[in-house]
Amino acid sequence: MTVAAIDIGSNSLRLLVLDRTGVELERDVTVTGLGSGIEATGTFDPHAVERTLDVISRYADVIASHPVELLKAVATSASRDAANGEELMIAIDNALGVRPVIIDGATEASLAFFGATIESYPSDRKLVIDIGGGSTEVVVGYESVTYATSIDIGSVRLTDAFVADRPVAPDVLDAMRAHTDRAFGQVALVGPVDQAIGVAGTLTNLSAMAMHLEMYDRSVVDGSYISLAVISDLIEELSTLTIAETEMIPSLDPKRARVILAGAVIAHSIMTRCDISGLRISERDLLDGLARELLQAID
Repeated sequence: MTVAAIDIGSNSLRLLVLDRTGVELERDVTVTGLGSGIEATGTFDPHAVERTLDVISRYADVIASHPVELLKAVATSASRDAANGEELMIAIDNALGVRPVIIDGATEASLAFFGATIESYPSDRKLVIDIGGGSTEVVVGYESVTYATSIDIGSVRLTDAFVADRPVAPDVLDAMRAHTDRAFGQVALVGPVDQAIGVAGTLTNLSAMAMHLEMYDRSVVDGSYISLAVISDLIEELSTLTIAETEMIPSLDPKRARVILAGAVIAHSIMTRCDISGLRISERDLLDGLARELLQAID
């Protein structure tokens, strides 16, 4: 028997299928840009909804090919904000047979922490930073969470607010930095951490770019390290490129080209706020936390 978890994010849709022992059977990530435009309109773009439902239909076929005992789907920031979020959840229920749960920021943070720290030492104090399309979660804990906050700023949301086109003028880049610095002013960490871990698409792709990979390789990115200084260099480089030029970066998913600069600005701002010089990158995050939670439920 197996479990299946689906994460309906603001920028990407993801699926993970595990067998009862935790062995990975299926994993997929597809950028749909679901959250694009929500800041201005308050609703999901019909084309983004169509892309999302097409991927959900594909996921339903994948899930049907396995003896799935438990299936759960969660939706995050964009679905919390969109006026037609519940309409999309109903449409997904019709296609998938399970209605997604729109989770709050605290739950999103806890699941990200659970997924990212699966292989960490319980005695270590860990910081997990999860940069999504619509929100950023900052979580601290040992075996469980002791501090968590979710800030309504993500790569899609910041791009929509500031980046009309690329390259980005220096004054626009300064405005983005000032905005993110203000947004993360509410983050209040107390004391040092033993491990600082970065998860999700912005940070994994930035790390792949920093290593100049010829193509994205999940096995190489997992466990890699990216410094604050390198992220600063990537911001300067990305700000001078057009979207078409950004799409040509070998290790970057072309569908992330529009939002990766904003994601890098967010990363730099939150790392500075948390007073950390670098992050250890994990390919395990909210999706893995959700799947592991399902495994515990069937034990």
